[in-house]
This record gives sequence, structure tokens and C-alpha cells, in this order.
Amino acid sequence: MDTQKTSIDRSKPFGWADRFGYALGDVGNNFSFAVVNTFLMIFYTNVLGLSGVTVGLLFLIARFIDAIADITVGRLVDSSKLHKSGRFIPWIARFKYPLLIATILVFVPFVKDLAFPIKITYVFITYLLWGIFYSTVNIPYGSMASALSDSPNDKTSLSTWRSLGSATGSAIVSFVVPIFMYVGATQRIDGVRFWLVASVMAILGFGCYILTSKLPTERVRTQRSESVPLGTVMKDMFTDRALVILVVLDIILVINQNLSGTNISYLFNDYFKNSSAMSIALIFNFATVLLLAPFAQYFTKKFGRKEVTVVSLFFASIVYGALVFIHTSSAMVYLVFLFFGSLGAAMFNLMVWAFITDVIDNQQVTTGIREDGTIYGVNSFARKVAQALGGSFGAFMLTMIGYVSSTSGGAEQSQQVIDRIYYLASGIPAVCCGLAALVMLFFYPLNKKRVESNAAILREKNSKN
Repeated sequence: MDTQKTSIDRSKPFGWADRFGYALGDVGNNFSFAVVNTFLMIFYTNVLGLSGVTVGLLFLIARFIDAIADITVGRLVDSSKLHKSGRFIPWIARFKYPLLIATILVFVPFVKDLAFPIKITYVFITYLLWGIFYSTVNIPYGSMASALSDSPNDKTSLSTWRSLGSATGSAIVSFVVPIFMYVGATQRIDGVRFWLVASVMAILGFGCYILTSKLPTERVRTQRSESVPLGTVMKDMFTDRALVILVVLDIILVINQNLSGTNISYLFNDYFKNSSAMSIALIFNFATVLLLAPFAQYFTKKFGRKEVTVVSLFFASIVYGALVFIHTSSAMVYLVFLFFGSLGAAMFNLMVWAFITDVIDNQQVTTGIREDGTIYGVNSFARKVAQALGGSFGAFMLTMIGYVSSTSGGAEQSQQVIDRIYYLASGIPAVCCGLAALVMLFFYPLNKKRVESNAAILREKNSKN
């Protein structure tokens, strides 16, 4: 007897409310995540007075707890009751409240006056709670894409709109927060102003979540008569070639993304000595996503998600490889190549959320089990591990090439060191993008034909339920 029965609610056609509402979810995510991920370390060190070692240890411990929380929340979401509004929307509707409170509590500046044992306890507890509550919103949000439509083209559209939402939220946070967090000619960080602007971002994110829980409609609805044993689910997932390869790809490309952001900063600071060019380089991740978005659905519909992404990654690898070969001393020449390299790498970032929905559909076709939240949680786990590894690799490589640190930021690097920075900044994305393209080409099984076949099989099966 089947423990799961999936049906499709076609009473309300897929449309702009779904796309816009889903995009707002990642705007909301970044009003919380980007503020914490980008500015919490400097808040802890420059406002609360914690040492870098203390903060680093906190982040390391929290990252592993977050990763475990993602899988746990994914499993809880899959096992939860199917409500009138769906399985995933109710989670966002409920847990946006504790996430709002946790984000505000993380940045409370008055903690700096507490005794150290109380201060560190407060910091540890609030940061861990923030990470857990972020998972309770982000995991169902990410899983929801597979429930909004059973059409591969609609899923491409949702992935594109989510990427636009992410880029928009990140850009707003990166632009607005620094304007308000500093005071005076010395650009001193003001703890109270920092807290206020972080609280405003959290409230804006809360508003986005309200719309995300109101505008989209969950159409793919899976009823469960009983929970599938966790052991069965995990066994199926770790023998699922599509999921395993997607996790490998995510690890490669998230590590590349983290290392590239760090290396670009050092490249333009120490090699080109051009802060204006650095600012331009750092917005390419946002700009290329925005430029690709209008064309992504056309190309993937015509050629397939896997096929377009493989070509794009090979293109990026060639462009970055050309930078290694020419070893230019011109910041402007480097920026031109970097733009096209970023454009090639951006296709995976646009499509990654749609790849996850393809894997979820493929699991249901091959095993008869649909575990949206658990699969998304596993993928999120892999991305967080990759982020932790990327940060560690970055620090390790700087030490290996002989980079000289300075508390005042004025240390002069040798010509050998700055040349090594150049080769790292150009060579790492060339290797990572090329490796990812090869892995996807030869090992990822969900090509255009397979994705469309899975969609047709599920459409026929679900129409009978």
C-alpha cells in the first residue's frame, strides 16, 4: 500500500503572483542572512569587543549545528500535516516571528557592557537560535518551489526569480547598512545605529515573508498516510545519482564562489591597488544574474538546464584560464574578462534551485517517495559545509603563499606574493568551473529529455490521484 499520494491542484493557474511572491522570499532571506553573514563578525569584534579567535570558533561550531538543523527541519517539514494552504507555506507563516526576534536580538549593542561570561553566553545562544530559526523558514521556502508547479519551465522561472530576489536583497543590504552603521570622520561603528538598521532590515524581511506566505499557491500536494522511515529515505537519497552529483557540484561551485570573493578583494587591493575597480568587480555577481535572468528560461526551454549550464561553465573556465595566461597588469582588462567569466558562472547560480526540483521529481519517479524538504535540507547542508571549507581554504592559501598580515592594513607584499594572488584569483575559478562542467557533463543524469520524461510520468500518475 502506498504511503504517499500526490495530486495537482489546477484551480488557480501558475502566474505572476507565484513568481513575484517566491522572489520576495529570498529578498526576505537576505534581509536576515546577508546582514548576519556580511556584518555580524565586524559587529562582534568592533562593537562587542570579542576577539577574532572567539568569533571564529563560534562560527565554526554554529556552522555544523546549522547544517544538521537544515536536515532536521527538512525531515520535520516533510512529516508535517498538509494544510489547506499546503505543506511549506504554513512553516514560513509561523516561524517568521521567531526569526524576526532572533535577528534583532543578535545585534543588541548593550551586551558589550556585560561581564565576559554572560556576554559570550548571550552571543552563543542568540547566534545559534538565529541559525535554527533561519532554517525553519529557509528550508520550507526552498522546498516550496517543487510544490508550486509540476512544469519544468515554471520551475526554471521560479529559480530565476529566486536568484533575482537574492541579488536584490543582497544588493540592498550591502548598500544600505554601511551608510548607517558608521559615524564621524573616523568612520567609527556606532553600535546603536548598527542595531537599528539591522532591526529595520529584519522588519522588512518580515514583510517580505508575509507576502511570500500569501501570494504563491502550492499545487503539487502530497498526502502521507504514514512517515517513510528515515533510514529508507537516506538510503534512497545516497544511492540517487542525480542528488549525489548535484551535492558534489554545489560543493565545488560554492567553494569557488567563496574563494573568488575573497581573492578578488586581495587582488584589487594588493595587485592592482585599485579600490574603485574592486567595487565594480564585487557587484558582478549581482549584475550578471540580472543580465542573464531575462534569457535563462528561453535557453533552458530550448536546450535544457543541464546542457546550457555545462556550456556556460566551460565558457567561464576558458575565460578565467585566459586571464591566467595573459597575466595582465591592467585592472580594466581584468574587469572585462572577469565580467564574462562571471556571466558564465552565473548560469549555475540561476539554475541551482531548479536543479533541486528536478532531483525531487526524479526521486519520486524512481522510488515512489517524494521528500521535498529532506532533499532540500541535504543540499543546504552541503552548501554550508562548502561555505565553511571555502573560508578555511582562503585563510590557508593566504598563509601558504606568504601573505603578510597587518593590523593597520599597510603591509607591503613582495612581487612574488602579489603574483601568486593573481594566479589564485584567476586560476581557482578556471579549475573549479572546468571541473564542475566535466562532472555535470559526464555524471549528472538529468538532461532535458530525462527531465521532460519525469514531468510527463508524474503528470500522468498525479492525474489519477
